[in-house]
Amino acid sequence: MEPTFGTDGVRGRAFDEIDEVVAHALGRAANRALFAGDDAARWAVGRDTRESGPALTRALVAGLRATGAEVIDFGIVPTPVVAFAAQHLDMAGAVVSASHNPWHDNGVKLFAAGGTKLSDAEQFAVARCLDDLRLTHGDRPSAAEIARRLDAVPTVGAVEAQAASPNELDRVLDAYEHSLRAAIDGRTLDGLHLVVDGANGASASLAPGVLRRLGAQVTELFCEPDGRNINDGCGSVSPGALGTTVLDVGADLGMAFDGDGDRMIAVDSEGQVIDGDRQLALFAVDLAERGLLAGDTLVVTVMSNVGLRRAMTAAGIAVVTTAVGDRAVLEALDAGGLSLGGEQSGHVVFRHEATTGDGLRSAVHLADLVARGTAGESSLTSAELSLQAMQVAPQVLRNVPAGYGSLGDETLRAVDDIAAEAGPDVRVLVRASGTEPVIRIMVEAPTEREATELSGRLADVIVEAVGAAGTA
Repeated sequence: MEPTFGTDGVRGRAFDEIDEVVAHALGRAANRALFAGDDAARWAVGRDTRESGPALTRALVAGLRATGAEVIDFGIVPTPVVAFAAQHLDMAGAVVSASHNPWHDNGVKLFAAGGTKLSDAEQFAVARCLDDLRLTHGDRPSAAEIARRLDAVPTVGAVEAQAASPNELDRVLDAYEHSLRAAIDGRTLDGLHLVVDGANGASASLAPGVLRRLGAQVTELFCEPDGRNINDGCGSVSPGALGTTVLDVGADLGMAFDGDGDRMIAVDSEGQVIDGDRQLALFAVDLAERGLLAGDTLVVTVMSNVGLRRAMTAAGIAVVTTAVGDRAVLEALDAGGLSLGGEQSGHVVFRHEATTGDGLRSAVHLADLVARGTAGESSLTSAELSLQAMQVAPQVLRNVPAGYGSLGDETLRAVDDIAAEAGPDVRVLVRASGTEPVIRIMVEAPTEREATELSGRLADVIVEAVGAAGTA
């Protein structure tokens, strides 16, 4: 099996598709491609809580250093903190994480100097360099060869010598927290009771403390990582327990992060999910009313619910639609000089504040909005604010297990035929995931029943196609 190199870096099964040899080679490839082996190259590195993280980080750091880079290892920190450090210390960045995937997966996310996502050209250069190192072909080295190569990797002690000192880490974390306080103009979250689901991931230790220091009462949930419980029935992909806890403790708001902390899904005071679309609706209107929404424009992806677009039209806010993926959102934000965009999945980018999506930043902004709403003359709860934000059109999402890669032409024609038969009031999107071995189906229709039935028909076609491909 080979690692998958996508818009979000390399990802795959730990110690199978991505092992120490791959991580070491990726470190060498990334530094060569982005810095041409410049001895002055500097990298900020971090990881999430997966048990494979320490070994893969060791190999990645060794690969970077083997090509002359200086590396500061910040340990377990959310991806947005690494991007923040890269931006403010003028470094490139790398994060060992598989985001919202199960614990047995892992990967590496890369940031260019300054903490920005890799451009197409930069991504191609890294992939080509990795290919030159014979790690994207089927010619995988034997176990003996892996052991031989790892003998050349510096020992753990040598790598740890590059670890961030307590003072360095504290300075970065203090500056990051200061940026969150500045984002809400120094206001506090006094009086709010929040439930924080850390997904047993990189945000588990950081997020509760930051929110407490901003004045909130915090109930912690899934903030005890053990290396294997990351994203396990918790976090942004499974907010059910968060909703139950919010109701049980009578909290004002709940927020669930994904494994590496760049996404956040919230739950209102009635236990209902506030997904990325609702968050964007709330943030866009609030920023526009305060004159802070650049161009009075919001950037979304094709996955966003039509209800969001209708709400923005009613509010006089223009909408730019991109392909799926945070990188596509960021490119549109930068091209238009815009300030807010994101995805239904909870990956929200405040571009005037940060270079990438940041779950804790979104959580602070949402909590601040709720705090101002509950303190205002209208005294609205988070549930009332969320309900007012937009009216959701019936939408059904399905994942069909499959290998990485796109569907065949015949299957795509069948999908197009089914969508065409459904009529103009139905919206269909079928695509291969870039992060998991699944085909994603999205259907929007006038009724839930129509959306469910149509998504089922599409799933049957894809299951048959995948099965046929597997037996060919």
